[in-house]
Amino acid sequence: MSVPWEGLIPEEEIRRYEAAGFGRKARPGKRPGLLIIDVQYRTIGTEPKPFWEAVEEFATSCGQVGWDAMANIQRLLKVFRDNEWPVLYPHVAPKEKFDQGRLAEKNPALMKVAAKGYEFPEEIAPQPNDVLLPKKHPSAFFGTPLTSYLIERGIDTLVVTGCTTSGCVRGSVVDAFANNFSVLVPHDAVYDRSQVSHAVNLFDMSEKYANVGTTDEVLGTLKDIENV
Repeated sequence: MSVPWEGLIPEEEIRRYEAAGFGRKARPGKRPGLLIIDVQYRTIGTEPKPFWEAVEEFATSCGQVGWDAMANIQRLLKVFRDNEWPVLYPHVAPKEKFDQGRLAEKNPALMKVAAKGYEFPEEIAPQPNDVLLPKKHPSAFFGTPLTSYLIERGIDTLVVTGCTTSGCVRGSVVDAFANNFSVLVPHDAVYDRSQVSHAVNLFDMSEKYANVGTTDEVLGTLKDIENV
């Protein structure tokens, strides 16, 4: 089965990772949690559109790829809801002037997003028992109570979805790995405005920090957990 980085990462470099022993599959745990990172209208637009049309509405939109990923997030979300497994929403909230920090320098467009942009699409909108985690930095762990919550609920495995693959998804995956959680990344349920960056970061996460596969593969792993 093809992977997003196929044909992009040279075979010689893949062999170097194999020679070092990277890329092994980690064993998932028994209690999963779902992270839906920054899936808001500001990253997908209020309706499916090609990238250059989408950015006319929100400069921070990733366009159609976000809607494609969200369809797979919906499939994962149903399984989590059916099993009453925890669902968490790390997300960027509107920033006050005193709280803009370096982000305002690196991404000034994010400081001008209309209020609608911070809303969650109804297809994956949080329910009353879900956990909202406003964050101010790429990682869902930095400056939030995420770790404490996961420990309290006995969660040992995280399925990480949302955007962007090269930013908040990667930052959260690395920190999840550093905190000893087993991490699953469905590569068709994460998205980025750059397909090259999307692919390269998925390769890197697959080799070092997470089990990266399709949504179907992740659903298969979750089915195994259901049956334990």
